[in-house]
Amino acid sequence: MHQKTKSKPKNRTKGMEEAAKEFLKHIDSPEDLRKLPQKDLMHVCTELRDYIIDAVSCNPGHFGASLGVVELTVALHYVFNTPTDKIIWDVGHQAYGHKILTGRRDRFHTNRKYKGLSGFPNIFESEYDAFGVGHSSTSISAALGMAVAANRKGEEDRQTVAVIGDGAMTAGQAFEGLNNLAASKANVLVVLNDNNMAIDPNVGGFSEYLVDIATSHTYNKLRKEVFKALQKFNIGGPRSRDMIIKINNSIKTLLTRQTNIFEGLNVRYFGPVDGHDVERLANVLKDLKEIKGPKVLHIITKKGKGFKLAEENQTAWHATGGKFDKTTGRFLETTSNIPKPPKFQDVFGHSIIELAEKNEKIVGITPAMPTGCSLNLMMEKMPNRAFDVGIAEQHAVTFAAGLAISGMVPFCNIYSTFMQRAYDQVIHDVALQNLNVVFCLDRGGLVGADGPTHHGVFDLAYFRCIPNMIVSSPMDEAELRNLMYTAQLPDMGPFSIRYPRGNGTHIDWQTPFEKIEVGTGRELSEGTDLVFLTIGPIGAKVQRIVAQLQEEDISAGHCDMRFVKPLDEVLLHKVFANHQKIITIEDGSIVGGLGTAVIEFMADNGYSATIKRLGIPDKFIDQGTQTELARDCGFDMEGIRQAARALVGKPHKAP
Repeated sequence: MHQKTKSKPKNRTKGMEEAAKEFLKHIDSPEDLRKLPQKDLMHVCTELRDYIIDAVSCNPGHFGASLGVVELTVALHYVFNTPTDKIIWDVGHQAYGHKILTGRRDRFHTNRKYKGLSGFPNIFESEYDAFGVGHSSTSISAALGMAVAANRKGEEDRQTVAVIGDGAMTAGQAFEGLNNLAASKANVLVVLNDNNMAIDPNVGGFSEYLVDIATSHTYNKLRKEVFKALQKFNIGGPRSRDMIIKINNSIKTLLTRQTNIFEGLNVRYFGPVDGHDVERLANVLKDLKEIKGPKVLHIITKKGKGFKLAEENQTAWHATGGKFDKTTGRFLETTSNIPKPPKFQDVFGHSIIELAEKNEKIVGITPAMPTGCSLNLMMEKMPNRAFDVGIAEQHAVTFAAGLAISGMVPFCNIYSTFMQRAYDQVIHDVALQNLNVVFCLDRGGLVGADGPTHHGVFDLAYFRCIPNMIVSSPMDEAELRNLMYTAQLPDMGPFSIRYPRGNGTHIDWQTPFEKIEVGTGRELSEGTDLVFLTIGPIGAKVQRIVAQLQEEDISAGHCDMRFVKPLDEVLLHKVFANHQKIITIEDGSIVGGLGTAVIEFMADNGYSATIKRLGIPDKFIDQGTQTELARDCGFDMEGIRQAARALVGKPHKAP
């Protein structure tokens, strides 16, 4: 558990020291913050915002979201008695200020680094992180559970706050939690942080609804005048509050001709409130502490607040791709003139356009990640054939099923880690009906600094057990294009293609499309001492390792399996007939993945061999660079070489 410390800062940049000026350097816990007079909170916010800018300019991470909630973060910790009172941050992109105020300021330079602070709230890191997050739309459900538990334990005075963005509110679980919250009458405050952004701009009816509320000048002016009039009569007490709430909602209904969605669920609604007026926020939160039951405070913020470039280009500055000059916003890493292979996501983005130009049935779908998965390229060129459905993975999959059953060929692009959220829909709505939905799983494997909530390590295992599902992974860009081409051909059924975060291996990647026979791998090299069986881009590394082992008099073969389901049984019969020593390698869970499939094949066909499985072990992997994490898991270049040497009994000799 987190231990509060008041030691002097260590290993911090000069800029970060300057940012923690008069107030922030004395705040080692929210208790220190609460000792300040309320009039000083604005100064704390200024220093906290400067500190975040300084820190992220030196150590890349999520940026705009944390800047947008600085005032809210300060107000929440000032008003509520954390960690006794619980604050649950939905997703967690916005929690940097929270971490800095809760005793982690002097370690914040390790944020998202190997063995450092997690980039998201983490219950194993601090008692102030009330609930571990990383995926969206969980905060209301978690807060409700915590509030009900507090009530059952006789802790009626404990406050529970869920902070959720308007992007996360588009997901079904948020509404499920809100509906149950209303029925429970639990004492939960939901702070709806409305900035009209997720990573890309929000879409959908709910987003438009919030804009209508926030921008109704007539409503806001009349509401303000009514409240002023009521204050003249010194109205107070619970009954009066109820009356004010009813007047507030009556005004809204009269002017907008619609019932407030939250009040329709029997959850009291307050707002909208300026989310950058910290003193007013603190006063509002103090008042809401005295009102029992479920309630929503709607605040309006600007993502990237206080850093001009982040305010103007909120998508680009959602997360920083490298160190930057905090004054100019110029990224400091020098860019090489040497051409680099494209990112796998860009190969997908360009290739789906090529395919769609030839096949009018093809459409693209993404749940709120058009830029992250490069479907934005298709959205720009073919706006009527590419759909951003918001943070709603379950809906995305069943929406794709509806398109497929009507004769379309939907390419549903969802990060591997987020596909977990729609598993039932994949099984029930797509696979059971054997529909031709193409699942393009971006960020397959270890993703790096985002850590265990974002590693895409389970998809090979959880898709392999689904009937009718084709499960594949390309070794390079050409294979990705060919798998995409194959997946949209007639009578294919459910088809999964997973590929990693990052760049490929070939500069000249835009090769002609070729059909790949489903369930066929390829033998890339022959060997007599052992054979590697790989799936995905890690095969490119193994090709180099095969050559290196040859110099050590180790003859290694290599087969790129391409498909985990169906397996290339012809190729595997040949492998087991010629080899007694086999190494399987996958950037995914070894429980249920390629290695498991090969062992099952061996058992089912009466073969006997020594098989070493390399991949993600049966545990959650923390954050770090992809290279560092692959090393820890034993399948970096040296780890693979060592496994090969050990298997053939030829330990590496030091030079």
